[in-house]
Amino acid sequence: MRTFILLFGCQDKKGIVAKISDFILKHGGNIVTADQHSTDPQGGLFFIRVEFVLDEGQYAKKDLISSFSPIGKEFGADWNFYDKSETLRMGIFVSEPDHCLVDLLYLWSAGELRVKIPFVLSNFEKHRKLVTGYNIPFYYVPADKNKRREAELLSYALDSTDFLVLARYMLVLSPDFLKKYNKDIINIHHGFLPFFKGADPAARALKEGVKVIGATAHFVSNELDEGPIIAQEVQNVSHKDNRQDLIRKGKNLEKKALAGAISSYIDYRIIKYENKTIVF
Repeated sequence: MRTFILLFGCQDKKGIVAKISDFILKHGGNIVTADQHSTDPQGGLFFIRVEFVLDEGQYAKKDLISSFSPIGKEFGADWNFYDKSETLRMGIFVSEPDHCLVDLLYLWSAGELRVKIPFVLSNFEKHRKLVTGYNIPFYYVPADKNKRREAELLSYALDSTDFLVLARYMLVLSPDFLKKYNKDIINIHHGFLPFFKGADPAARALKEGVKVIGATAHFVSNELDEGPIIAQEVQNVSHKDNRQDLIRKGKNLEKKALAGAISSYIDYRIIKYENKTIVF
C-alpha cells in the first residue's frame, strides 16, 4: 500500500468533501484520516487534509494530479498531492547557539524526524565535530552582517534541499536570497511573536514584567519575524526569574517549537493562507 496526502483550500461551498471522497473511491483508495476547517460556512474559506491509501503501483502521484485537476479547477482551489513515502531533504543553517541543532540531530538519529539532512551549514566552525559525528556533511561559511556570502549559501542549498531550517542562524536572509531559493524556510525565533520581535526578547520580557515567555517557529518572509506562524510554545515565569533564567527556559521552548513545526511540515499538515497557517 502507498499513502498519499491531499492538501486542498478554496472558498467554502457545498459538495467539496463529496467530490474529493468520490474521486478517491473511484481511484480505488481508502481514506485513513480527514481533517477539515472552514473560516465561515457562509462564504468563508475551506481547508482539508485527506490521507488515503492505494494499492502499490495502482497510481503515481503525477497520475492523481492529472486526474484531479478538473475538480481543483471547478472549485478554484489551491491544492496538491504528496506521496508520504518520499523523504524530504532538510538543510540546516545555524550560528553559534547549538541547542536547536543538537536537538534536531538527536531526533533525526532516533528516527523521530523522517528527513534526509544533506548538510549542516554554519558561520561558526565549532559545530563541525558534532555534525560529522552523525556522518552529515558540515560546511563552514564565515558569513557576518557585513558580508553575508549568500551566493555561497545558495550554492550549497539550492539543488540539494527541499526546504531549509534556520536553527538559530543569526543573519537575516535577503529578499534576493529568498527569491532565488524559492522554497520554504522555517525559522525559530527566541520570543513570542508577534510580540518581542528582533534581538534579545528575554531582556525586553524582563523589562515588561511578563508572566509568560514563548518561542515561535515560523516561515521566513521578506519582513523580519513576520512570516506565517507554524508553532509556538510558552512557559510561565515569575518576578524571581532574571534574564539568564528566561534565556535558559526559552531554549527549551525553542527546541520544542522548532521540532514540532518541522514534524508538521514533513507530515504535510500545514496549509498557508494570507499570512497565517492551518496546521492539522
